[in-house]
Amino acid sequence: MSFGETGGHTTENAFPAKSPDQRFERVVEYAPNAMILISADGTMEMVNAQTEIIFGYARDELLGQPIEMLVPERFRTGHPRLRRSYSEQPNPRPMGAGRDLYALRKDGSEFPVEIGLNPISDGEKHQILAAISDISERKHREEQIARSLREKETLLSEVHHRVKNNLQIIHSLLDMQTSSVIDIQAREALIDSCNRVRSMAQIHQSLYQSEDIAKVNFADFCESLISSLLATFNVDISRVQVKSDLAHVELAIDQAVPCGLIANELITNALKHGFPDRAQGQIRVSTQKNDEGVVTLRVSDNGCGMPDGFTPGKSEGLGLQLIELLTDQIGGTLEVVTAGETTFIITFRIGT
Repeated sequence: MSFGETGGHTTENAFPAKSPDQRFERVVEYAPNAMILISADGTMEMVNAQTEIIFGYARDELLGQPIEMLVPERFRTGHPRLRRSYSEQPNPRPMGAGRDLYALRKDGSEFPVEIGLNPISDGEKHQILAAISDISERKHREEQIARSLREKETLLSEVHHRVKNNLQIIHSLLDMQTSSVIDIQAREALIDSCNRVRSMAQIHQSLYQSEDIAKVNFADFCESLISSLLATFNVDISRVQVKSDLAHVELAIDQAVPCGLIANELITNALKHGFPDRAQGQIRVSTQKNDEGVVTLRVSDNGCGMPDGFTPGKSEGLGLQLIELLTDQIGGTLEVVTAGETTFIITFRIGT
């Protein structure tokens, strides 16, 4: 069946009104996609010009042939079953939604396609109109983008790995320096600096190991941090217990690093100052996140409490000053509760 235009005179009678079938044929012929009208038994009854271009066949080579001749060999056996299944419940829809589809050219080459199916009924006669798009260029662009993304992820992962290694070197140098420092205050300051550097290194280690190298699982980081600090201060866990209740919170690096340092300072202060003279007690670390993306970090202990005259925001200690500065950096708020257990509450919104 051909859809070519006919020539003729320019008089009005030379252009009779087209029937619905003729208008349909004209629309199909000049469609930008390959259009194939298939009978109930899978025979190609009509094709358009774009079908010839995409598949490399002349029109008369396709008409009257089974549609399976355009299906790659490895899919050909199961195709009649899929076609019959569609005929049992015909409705306009994409073919093989969610799957990669391929077609076969005359020269034997395969190419990716998208296929839309539309049932056409004329009394007792049932046909299927298949609209076929060659998506080779789009697939090629998608593969290029995916390859570029993988390369960037590999590079970023390597950056995190190298930053972590450099921070570990700094940590080792500071740790070595502590052994030669006699002054107790100076040695404690070096140890605190070691812990801060290690905290940042752990953030980058988490990013390096994560499937999503742009986000840190903060719960996993806190668990690792707690273990490291217990080992650093040689804590007797039968005397001082650290309990954690950590919700699943993922943070980008610009929030993960300051949050990690805040957690490090709060847990370190509780371990160093909360339980003097071998007192017993408990430290609790928890995180929560609500549906609006607001995260609450709590660190509390039932130790000796804050020193007399303590006023939030007016501390001269470096650790507390650092906590206040880092809380401001992530756009959060700091609340300190000193009645009963000493509790530090940091609240912030993810991504702000």
